[in-house]
Amino acid sequence: MDVVHDRAVGIDISKRDAKVCVRVPGERPGTFTNDVTIWGATTNQILELRRFLETKNVTVVVMESTSDYWKPFYYLLEETLPVMLVNAKNARNIPGRKTDVSDAAWLAQLASHGLLRASLVPPEPIRELRDLTRARATAVHDRTREIHRLEKFLESSGIKLTSVASNLTGVSSRAMLDALLAGERDPRVLAELAHGRLRQKIPQLVEAMTGFFTPHHAFMVRSHLMQIDTLTARIDDFTVRIEEAMAPFRDARDALTTIPGVSVAIAEVIIAETGGNMSVFPTPGHLASWAGVCPGSNESAGRVKSAHILPGNKHLKAALGIAALTAVRSKTSYLSVKYRRIAAHRGQMKAVVALEHTILTAIWHMLTTGETYLDLGPNYYANLNPDRTKNKAVRQLEALGYEVTITHAAA
Repeated sequence: MDVVHDRAVGIDISKRDAKVCVRVPGERPGTFTNDVTIWGATTNQILELRRFLETKNVTVVVMESTSDYWKPFYYLLEETLPVMLVNAKNARNIPGRKTDVSDAAWLAQLASHGLLRASLVPPEPIRELRDLTRARATAVHDRTREIHRLEKFLESSGIKLTSVASNLTGVSSRAMLDALLAGERDPRVLAELAHGRLRQKIPQLVEAMTGFFTPHHAFMVRSHLMQIDTLTARIDDFTVRIEEAMAPFRDARDALTTIPGVSVAIAEVIIAETGGNMSVFPTPGHLASWAGVCPGSNESAGRVKSAHILPGNKHLKAALGIAALTAVRSKTSYLSVKYRRIAAHRGQMKAVVALEHTILTAIWHMLTTGETYLDLGPNYYANLNPDRTKNKAVRQLEALGYEVTITHAAA
């Protein structure tokens, strides 16, 4: 097998230290020697390791993406050395011979032959944007869980507010809960605090707000609301910070929001996870594979064993899922029509994944060529094959007992 890198380094990283294997040519032609050393995981030790590797004139340094322990090594070594981060799944060692030292040597050997594919590590501005969008998504998730806890606890007091009001943290609901905490117990007075269209349901609200709300319930509800308010403030802080970090990418973000289902927040996640630079993805298929929204390939002896979608970027996949489910609600877009066509034959889950793939393909073209999104419209499939559409409509009418005669409309 051809040797691509004469001087390669493999690093197996743990929380406290790292095993470093330096693979260099031996004394005899065609042979190589492995020198394995152990280095600490502190900043000073990593800087010393960097100076050591610089003296070895290595041409590639490979490390596995082990938890988050790889980050200090990668960020400090990349300043002066050609560093490559690889997926641990793609660099598995021989079963039965796995140790930290053998893993480092195996990585160095694979790297020397150029058999490893680098993972995407974006530049520092994108990494900071990723931290912000992921932290905001976590805060949103935590707030949603806290709202669900509040809803469940209200059941123990007989308050059935969520059976009438869909949003427990809306203006009307919050006003009623605050009044409960202030000592108001009259359900009619509480129901009169409703705003907007919810006032049409005041009789239902009177029934829903009739309960046995005790001081214990007030203490618990106040605790839940304080936690919700804290998380809301955190989300607002993240949003302000994200808006500042998005300054170089605002044009791209505004373009992405023209896709049905893609909101400003989702567009920000897409840019943060992909880096907004499609040059690292040669084709839309590469991007879809990296994101994990396309079928896998597992064929042996002429039989396809599995075609399940593969794991990908879970943050991007979650954002695409929200975008797809939002686009489905629109009845006048190409995406909603495509979803219904696929769901009728393949099921809803596969239809959602297909929409995610379609949205990601559009994103690749928009960020690569600067194209604007052009919706194909709800009649795309009907106009694609008019005769098929006509015959299908005729068959459906005939099945209902109608006799159909078709004449062309006057121009």
